[in-house]
Amino acid sequence: RSKKWCAVKAWGVKIAAKRGHKRAVVAVARKLAVIMHRMWIDGSAFRFSAQEESAGSPKRGTKKTLAIAS
Repeated sequence: RSKKWCAVKAWGVKIAAKRGHKRAVVAVARKLAVIMHRMWIDGSAFRFSAQEESAGSPKRGTKKTLAIAS
């Protein structure tokens, strides 16, 4: 369990405040599943911060909160 505050956690907390805890749990689980699937397909590594993402070349279809290394 990571105690580090990352963009995915911040996104989930924001959803929990607006839509409720149960919906936020499902939304975060889906987002993590999509990230893991993408990492599996690409063979890429997860990056916790958007700053690390901006250091490399931007990929089409990535969001600022979704940081996947190439």
